[in-house]
This record gives sequence, structure tokens and C-alpha cells, in this order.
Amino acid sequence: QVQLVESGGGLVQPGGSLRLSCAASGSFFSANVMNWYRQAPGQQRTLVATIRTDGVASYADSVQGRFTISRDNAKKTVYLQVTGLKLEDTAVYYCNAVRAGVTYWGKGTLVTVSS
Repeated sequence: QVQLVESGGGLVQPGGSLRLSCAASGSFFSANVMNWYRQAPGQQRTLVATIRTDGVASYADSVQGRFTISRDNAKKTVYLQVTGLKLEDTAVYYCNAVRAGVTYWGKGTLVTVSS
């Protein structure tokens, strides 16, 4: 079993930054592919960033160059550094772990971008 707890969301002005964290419980964190998704009001949940077990990251086109995903296997934590925030980045951000074909989700952290 893997439990995920996100934190770090909040209200930020356009152009601002936040660092989202996702703390995982359970063993073998380093074996998990970790993802960040987001879901804006009235929209479907979409993939924002992925970091593989070897540390290779990938991003949605909409956040490329602004968001950075990283992981600390010793702390069992994955991060999403979000910069240059835009109004359209407002969403609940969810942490996701995939291991051996099983997917786990956190409950999300809300990021609101508003002036």
C-alpha cells in the first residue's frame, strides 16, 4: 500500500511561485513512477509532470519551462516547483504513484492563481 499526502498549495498572484510536496508512505518509494496531475473546476484531471524511477522527468506542453518535478527517495517525497503561474494554472493538484501496475492517488492540494 502507498499513501500520498500533498501540501504546499495556496493563493498566489499571477507570476508567482509555489513548491508542492507529496509525502509517500510505504516501502520501495524509489520503485514508484511519480506523477503530478491537476484538475481545474469543471474540467477533467490531466497529467502535468512525471518523474521516472531513474529521475528522468517529462512535462505537459502547457507547463514546460515553468514547472519542475523532482524526487527525494530518502525522504519518500516528490516535489513540484511551479513558477510563472498563470490564471489557468488554478486547479487542485494531485500526486499519483504507479508501481507494478497499481495506481495510488493523494487527496490533492488547491492552487489558486488570482490577482
